[in-house]
Amino acid sequence: MHIIHNVRIYTQNPASPFAEAIAIHQGHIAACGRLEEVEAYEIPGTTRQDGCGAFIMPGLIDAHIHLQQYAESQLMIDCETGTLQECLKRVARRAASTPSGEWILGHGWNQHKWEEGFGTAAMLDAAAPDNPVYLTAKSLHAGWCNTAALKLMGVDANTPDPHGGRFGRDARGNPDGILFESAMEYIEPFLPQPTLERTAAALENAQQALWRCGITGVHDFDIPDCFKALQNLHANRLLKLRVVKSIPLEILPAAIETGFQTGFGDDMLRIGSVKLFSDGALGPRTAAMLSPYENNPGNSGMLFLDRDQIYEYGRQAAVAGISLAVHAIGDRANREVLQGYARLRQYEDENRLPHLRHRMEHVQVLHPDDLPWIARLGITASMQPIHLPSDWQAANRNWGTRSECAFAFRSLLNSGTVLAFGSDAPVESPNPFWGIQAAVTRSTAEGNPAGGWYPDQKLTLPEAIKGFTTGAAFAAGYENKLGRIMPGYLADLVMLPQDIFEVPLQELRSIEPLATMVNGEWVWQEND
Repeated sequence: MHIIHNVRIYTQNPASPFAEAIAIHQGHIAACGRLEEVEAYEIPGTTRQDGCGAFIMPGLIDAHIHLQQYAESQLMIDCETGTLQECLKRVARRAASTPSGEWILGHGWNQHKWEEGFGTAAMLDAAAPDNPVYLTAKSLHAGWCNTAALKLMGVDANTPDPHGGRFGRDARGNPDGILFESAMEYIEPFLPQPTLERTAAALENAQQALWRCGITGVHDFDIPDCFKALQNLHANRLLKLRVVKSIPLEILPAAIETGFQTGFGDDMLRIGSVKLFSDGALGPRTAAMLSPYENNPGNSGMLFLDRDQIYEYGRQAAVAGISLAVHAIGDRANREVLQGYARLRQYEDENRLPHLRHRMEHVQVLHPDDLPWIARLGITASMQPIHLPSDWQAANRNWGTRSECAFAFRSLLNSGTVLAFGSDAPVESPNPFWGIQAAVTRSTAEGNPAGGWYPDQKLTLPEAIKGFTTGAAFAAGYENKLGRIMPGYLADLVMLPQDIFEVPLQELRSIEPLATMVNGEWVWQEND
């Protein structure tokens, strides 16, 4: 047993929200309360730790991350720059140290931040004349490549746009190097494929970066290769980050045939939901909208799956005991998903199937009429508050007054919806304190817009914390194991140097944990 005392503990136990000491035994919370209450559980061999007045809260859970992509992005060029020219300079610097013919990869560009807008293949040709180049957008819904990459793909003026995507083109119809949505799939077979060992090593490095942020668990929406590497780490007792692993739609038949079900696994690695995409994203203006984008009358985005298709996939999965997680950003996509879920709930009832923990991923903008339906259908809203500081200006430009129901945290919570918060890393930083600050201030780190963007949708600090703890735990079926510090729960904790409730809201993102515990073990400490 291990007792930590001289601390202020935020338990999230409604019966006793704060405590001063905690006892941990065999990876679980044995006792939590006043020091004398905790000492009553002491057994021979108990160790003690003076917390020196630190603040302890439940370990934070990222409910939407692309784990392998995040791990690999740490090795790529950081393309999240204020100007297009700075991005090109970084490509040129990497090219100077990269052998001719080898791929140059990067991530994070956002054309909305660049005066010129989208870059072109010719620009990358000049920066890296001897290498194929591929840079993914911050949204992960567009890519930017050079002429060498286009030639490898065999894409030219005569190549038709694929279903669910398109190639950017110049005035003459020639591909300009921008790949939207499913057009990105053309380049994937030509990219360097990491080995299982390299992926496992990248994931092991990534989990350390996540621990430093106070993250003790994630819901991963990456590819099957990531699952293989995670199993490798788990088998070798190197996985010390709780992972709920989603099932890509393309392998749903194989998962059903194998007998996988949501929740299969153990407390470190388990199966989550099957992931579907109903539309694109705000950045490339491919999110499916009920009416066209502002100042772009011919564009209402891209709808990849309608209500009938969502229902059909959901029916197949539900019979097998697999829940759905559907990406939906635009108001039309969200409506289609809700209507598909309504029919799926009816099917579950008619066939005496359990109501599975279905989810909607992102839920960025809703029609006002649709706000109450997420709670009524018992669907979890898996949202990423950290997107708001990056997206609010683009939302104003592209959605206009429809943005009143964008990132509608307060309206959804008031309607009874369970909110599960994440980062969508590597689209954004996985730092949960940045997400918490975005949820409570609805502004950038610099405080823009003043007073917050649609401030009536702000959350309180306890509500925002729940999104990264009890809400995320509920989404994964862990509500009786994670998200609180109380007897019987798993001992996942984060220790902070100051009481989070005494930090000015605009400074929450500056919080840096002192230590992170998973399963009763300090997996990371500041002095490591």
